[in-house]
Order: sequence, then C-alpha cells, then structure tokens
Amino acid sequence: MPNLLANEKSLYLRQHGDNPVNWHPWGPEALQEARAADKPLLLSIGYSSCHWCHVMAHESFEDDYIAGLMNEHFVCVKIDREERPDLDKIYMEAVQMLNGQGGWPLNVFCLPDGRPFAGGTYFPPTDRDHGIIPWPQLLVRVSDFFKSEREQLEENAESILKNMAIARKTAIEEGGDLDKQQMLAASHKICGRHDDEWGGFGEAPKFPPSMTLDFLLEIRNSAAIDERNPSFSMRVDEVVQKTLDGMALGGIYDQIRGGFARYSVDREWRIPHFEKMLYDNALLLGIYTKGWLRYRKPLYRAVVEETIGWLEREMRCPEGGFYSSLDADSEGVEGKFQVWSPAQVREILGQEDAEIFCWAYNITETGNFENGLSNPMLSETDIEKRQSLTPLREKLLDARDLRIGPGKDKKQLTSWNSLLIGTLAEAGFYLGQKSWLRAAKEAADWIWSNLRFNGDRLHTAFYDGEAKFNGYLDDYAFYAEALLNLAGKVDWIEAGSSEIYLDRARRIVDTVLEHFSDQGEKTGFFFTSNDHEELVIRQKEWWDNPMPSGNSSLVHCLSSLYALTGEARYKEQLDSLRPAYSFYAEKFPSGISHALAGYTGDAIGVVLIKRKGSVSLDSLQQALSKKPWRRTFALTTEDPNQPEGYQLCVGTRCLAPTKYLSSLMDYL
Repeated sequence: MPNLLANEKSLYLRQHGDNPVNWHPWGPEALQEARAADKPLLLSIGYSSCHWCHVMAHESFEDDYIAGLMNEHFVCVKIDREERPDLDKIYMEAVQMLNGQGGWPLNVFCLPDGRPFAGGTYFPPTDRDHGIIPWPQLLVRVSDFFKSEREQLEENAESILKNMAIARKTAIEEGGDLDKQQMLAASHKICGRHDDEWGGFGEAPKFPPSMTLDFLLEIRNSAAIDERNPSFSMRVDEVVQKTLDGMALGGIYDQIRGGFARYSVDREWRIPHFEKMLYDNALLLGIYTKGWLRYRKPLYRAVVEETIGWLEREMRCPEGGFYSSLDADSEGVEGKFQVWSPAQVREILGQEDAEIFCWAYNITETGNFENGLSNPMLSETDIEKRQSLTPLREKLLDARDLRIGPGKDKKQLTSWNSLLIGTLAEAGFYLGQKSWLRAAKEAADWIWSNLRFNGDRLHTAFYDGEAKFNGYLDDYAFYAEALLNLAGKVDWIEAGSSEIYLDRARRIVDTVLEHFSDQGEKTGFFFTSNDHEELVIRQKEWWDNPMPSGNSSLVHCLSSLYALTGEARYKEQLDSLRPAYSFYAEKFPSGISHALAGYTGDAIGVVLIKRKGSVSLDSLQQALSKKPWRRTFALTTEDPNQPEGYQLCVGTRCLAPTKYLSSLMDYL
C-alpha cells in the first residue's frame, strides 16, 4: 500500500506525502487493513508548525531503512491533531497515563481496532545517551511483543480505557458544590505557585497562562476579595502584572512584528518555541485587554495593538476568517526568521541607531540563541523610549520580510477563530477601535455562513472553499461564547444587531444540549456529538490545556444566557457542572482556570446594560472603557415596555431606568 497523504487537505499530512512510510490518513480503511493483516496500528500525531514533528520526520520518516521497518510491522496512520482533536485527546491521555507526560509528535501503538497499549513522543533514530530508546529498536520490540504477548497487550489496552473512564467519573461522584471559599482557596494556591522573579508559573518550559490570569482578575473584581486576608488583592495585582510584563518584554513576544510564540523554553521568557498559533494570540489579546483596563499600563495596550496588527496583516483570510499558525522553522532551521546578529542590525540601521537598538533589545555579539544570534527581548521598560524605537523596528521589519519566511498553515478552524472573535470584539470595544469590532463581526458571520450545516450544526475546519469534519464540543462552546461577547458589544457599531448574535448563541448552545449531553450521568458534555464516528472511548474534557476545555467555556455561555434570558434551563445546566469543577478546584485549580473564572464572574454578577432611545452608545462605550473589565453586555432594545434611557441589571437585580449614565457607573 503506497503513501496516501499527498492529496489530503491538511498541510501537516501533505508535509508527509513524500515519506517512504506507507502512511494512511485516519479512517475505516486503515483500521480494516490492520485487522486484515493482523498488524498493530502505529498512530503518529502532530501539526504543521511543530518543530520536533519536523525533526522526527527528517530523521526517521524520511529514512528508507526505518520506513521499511514501519511498513513491514505496522499499519501507519498520520493524524493532524488540529483537524482531529478528538483522536489527539484520546491518545494523548493514554500516553500521559502510561508515561506521566505527553507532547508532540505523539506516537502511539494500538491494537488493530485502535485501542492503545504503548506510546511516547519524540524518539531519536539512534542511541544518543539520553535514556530514550531509538525508534528502530522500539519498532522491532513492539512488533515482537505484539506477536508473542498479544494477550498481555489486550489486557493493557483494556486497563488504559477503563482507567480513563474511571478518572472521568471520579470527579463527578466525589465533587461537591463549588462555592466562594473554594474559589478563593484556588486563587491562593495559584498565586503560591507564581514565579515572583520572572512571572508565570513553575519552571521551564513556560506557557502563556492566559486563563489563569483571567481567573485571578475575576477574583480581583470582588469587592470583598478575601475577608481573612485584605492584602490579597495586592498579591493578585503583583502576580498578574509581573507575568504580563515578563511576557511582553521577553522573547516569547515578537518584538519586531507583534504576536506571541507558543511557549518559552526557559524560565525567563527569553527563547521561545518559535511557532505562532492563532489560539495563543487570541487568548493573550483577551488578557492584555483586561490588564490594560485594570492597570492602565501603556505597554499592555501596545501589545494588543501590535498583535492585532500582525493578525490582520499576516493571518487574516480574505473571506473573513483567520489562518491557523506560522511554523517554528524557516529554511529548515528553527527561529531563523526571527533572530539577529549585531552586524545584521548595523547593516540596516547604521552604526549609531544599531547601537541604541541592540542595547535596548539585548542583541549581543555572543547572542542568546544559537550561533551567536539573538532573539530580541526588551530591556528598556520606559514606554516612551520603547515607542521612540518604533521607526527602527519598522526598518528591521521591512528587512526581515525579505527573508524566507516560515510556512503558514492556511486551514481555518471554527474553534480557534471563535476564540479570536470573542477577544477581538472585546478589544475593539474597550480600546475604541471599531475596525477591530467589525473584523470580529465579519469572522463570526463567515463561520455562520460557511461552517454551519443541517440547521445549527458546525463543521470544524475549512480548507480551500470546503468545510470538513463534524464539529467538536470546543467548536460549539467557543463559537457560542464568541457570539455572546459580540452580542454584548456589537450595537456600538451597528445598533440593534445584538439580537442577531444573541439568537445565534442560544441556537448553538441548544444544539450542544441536544447532541453533546450525557443522558446517563447528567453532568458535563462529551467532546464528540452523539452522531460522531465511533471511537475507542467517548470522552469528557474538564481540563484547560493550551485552550479552555469545552465544558469550561460552557460555564461562561450558560451563565451569560441565564443572565440575559432568565431561562431556568441554562441555570440548571450551569449548576450541573459544579461537582466536577469542585473536585478539580481542590486538586489542581490552575488546570480549570477558565471554569473558575466563569463561576467567579457569575457569583459577582453578570452586568447587563439596556439602552433605549436617544441616550448615547458612544458615551456608554467611553464610560465602560474607564472601568476595570467585568463580564458586561451593552444591548440596544426596542422593547415597548422598556422606558427610554439606560437600565442596569447585575445578576438578578435591576435598577430603575435612568438617563444619567454617571449613576450607573457609580453603582458599578
């Protein structure tokens, strides 16, 4: 059977279309061949911008001898984790259960029916004294064990799936009712893990903790943040600002172009893993917008403006959505597109300006990266001096654009676009940029027109004019949350259109209730719909990873819909999720930060401001932009029973309508 990937839509699969490995895409044909040949499945999962995926491909999958071993002993399947997150989540959890950790490339050995029994991440082609078995040796060992110890592998596979199911039920059965004290305790525990020297949490590698900071800012919004520890608000401020500052000044942020890389390989935010993902930048836009509203640091606003500038220049599709990612590598070298030597800077800026720039951005003769090259990170914290360097950054940007750039994955994903729509709408409203809010609206409309089918069902991916794959919970939950964010702000640019997006959000959430609910346990929503293809296990996801879990996102959606509509069914569903999150709040709160933020905001009270008649939307936008962020919906209404003016509702309490905006703001 030849390699079958060359004509796939996925860029990642096409990248492996010339390998001597006889790759199959995931599907019934691969499973049928494995059963017919009685060979184990070898699933290799990654994504197009993954550096170590490229490394293993070059070292092993392009090697004729190693490919021959793979073809002889296995039915080999390549999976793009970004278009098939359902498969990635199952097999990642299995590998994490076996090894205590996971990552990409993800290589999993399965029985012919797809049940996993062994796996890992990157494997080298030869023994390099790192304690990692070489890939060729592992292939032979697994194949021999499959032939000689089949019964034991069957038992291993059953045990793995059973443990995955038990882990899901434990949280539901042992959890209680998530309350204020648990949320406060969770915020204390999170702050206790903060790196007070560099920001962020834990040791290297460090990932942008957008959702964790979001939860802390929600806790910060509470008027009585912690009666037992009144100074805790100062601790929250310290943690949030230290981390936002560290990322904005560090090398994880593209100091020349704007936008964030996926993570930092070191504790100091100095050297990133250079790929840029749409979802990271969407989430970071949200937290820097909220940071700006709380702390008014011009650096945070600059990061938002520059990152949106990069997204609009490089990642926006002409049809209305946004592309997925930029590769870590260019010309086969990680980071080559983004790093500099002092000589290169001098050639572009001249001696005097180069000296100023190199000092400000830590570009040295010895370098902080490889081969004497430096990844820029800002040592100058004075915002006026930083802004004075803008002309020099623009010259370097023009020069960098002449380099051979990293590959771009042009697939458009419903879930990732939805994350950006929500934060772009908020940034546009609060920073007074109507064009950003329009871009969010256009992207939301594009999804509605191009990725919706059979009423209110969603596809997950869009390639070259074609929508593909039955949508997952993340697609629905993130899109509903984005539509709600848009509904709360869009009247500022198009009065009266909020009703359209609120109606769409309700329809999407109602589709979730119909197709993703657990009719047995009644707690939580499955990652796949009830008409999805049959997989080895149907999962519920509670943990946030690089993105929120779908269940966490639904906390926000259900809370907002209850506040906006008063329909008890949304409150019932919101409360049904509490036991699982109560359990995890005790164990590892930073892993469920998005849900904790949703429940905290719900406890404080969702803000609804109704506006009718001649009172000004611009004045309302300006007034809200001067306040710290909280979940707020500013809606225009033509309800004949609604008096003219503004009316403020917080949670279930509404004030009397007024034409005086100042009294509403005083209450907030």
